[in-house]
Amino acid sequence: MEHAHTSHTGTAVTPGTQRRVLVVEDDTTIVEAISARLRAEGFLVQTASDGPAAVDAADAWQPDLMVLDVMLPGFDGLEVCRRVQAQRPVPVLMLTARDDETDMLVGLGVGADDYMTKPFSMRELVARVHVLLRRVERAALAAVTPRSGILRLGELEIDHAQRRVRVKSDDVHLTPTEFDLLVCLANTPRAVLSREQLLAEVWDWADASGTRTVDSHIKALRRKIGAERIRTVHGVGYALETPAP
Repeated sequence: MEHAHTSHTGTAVTPGTQRRVLVVEDDTTIVEAISARLRAEGFLVQTASDGPAAVDAADAWQPDLMVLDVMLPGFDGLEVCRRVQAQRPVPVLMLTARDDETDMLVGLGVGADDYMTKPFSMRELVARVHVLLRRVERAALAAVTPRSGILRLGELEIDHAQRRVRVKSDDVHLTPTEFDLLVCLANTPRAVLSREQLLAEVWDWADASGTRTVDSHIKALRRKIGAERIRTVHGVGYALETPAP
């Protein structure tokens, strides 16, 4: 479901227009490879090689999605993500050279929707881009055809129509991915969902290589709603704990 928006030239962009992807990476070889592959997939692509240029490009070009490296000249990708998300929500796929879970959690905390660790498969990157864009479309559809009612599980409250979450009546800010993950778990409270099930439901991604992504999003979600609310079943997956009826 595409929505018209205004381009940086001030002209209206009509539904059906190619999706815009801003690739932010200071390694010339990597940025050229990503750009060529995304253009081959039918995307419009612009690039930036440092933090300030990335923020300026996002403001001027209004991309539908950003592929964003963490390590950048000027200021890093985390700061780029903070500044861009403060202006306008946009899905972000973060790239990191370090397989460091702390970096991943920080990235998710500043508004990134997903991450990949270098070196990565170009096929997988393209698949992740498509998944993130589909999630945006589903969220837009849900906004105009919302599920009625508010789901209350003890002190946890999920408002499907407004895509808002409260714990003990306090608002909790979740990224779109975190919200979808919580809803997936809440649809069958106390039932254990495998990492593969969660990948398929939330990310539309059926490859088991992405299970680390699930684990990191679960950790980020726990920090926001309370660690005790999500139970780990070792070797299987996760379950949302709720008060006994």
